[in-house]
Amino acid sequence: MFDKIECEVFGLSTTPSAGGAYALLLKEIDGSRRLPIIIGSFEAQAIAMVLEGIKAPRPLTHDLLKNMIDNLGARVVEVVISELVENTFISRIVIEVSGLTNEIDARPSDAIALAVRVEVPIYVSEQVMEVASFTPEKDSATEPRIPETEYLSDKNYFDPDKNREGLKTKEARISALQNILREAIENEDYERAVKIRDEIKKLSSAN
Repeated sequence: MFDKIECEVFGLSTTPSAGGAYALLLKEIDGSRRLPIIIGSFEAQAIAMVLEGIKAPRPLTHDLLKNMIDNLGARVVEVVISELVENTFISRIVIEVSGLTNEIDARPSDAIALAVRVEVPIYVSEQVMEVASFTPEKDSATEPRIPETEYLSDKNYFDPDKNREGLKTKEARISALQNILREAIENEDYERAVKIRDEIKKLSSAN
């Protein structure tokens, strides 16, 4: 058995040096250490969608996994990132069914995408934290968190300024953006949908 540290998803950002992958940043809840994990774009999108409150019109892969677990009468207890082997994180999904506990090997990105859907704790072993985490020089409460993630700021997905021309009121802009948001969700363009939703929130809260 090993000591495990409860963590939360703290942010997502692009990693240009990693061929279009993304960096998922975990933060220990009772401390300031951060653990960066490189994940794929699909998994990053799957995690961001839940944290942004965006629901897909049809179940995505991790939604399907959650539904299968629920329908089989099992429940996810927790996910644990337990080891770092040759620069690869090893994680397990802990499931309980009929009073028995079982551990399923999984990539950290998939385990965390499931964890945020079923709302269970995310743990990292102390050994992994000691080897792979870092402590920021200045731990600020204002440090960017989801949903203010860098990878969602790509204006190739959506440029609000292009849609403001000819719209005379804030209400009209919001209405137009809501239509675009629905279209993006229907087309399963979720990164664009998140960007549009952020713009709607900004307009709605503006004086």
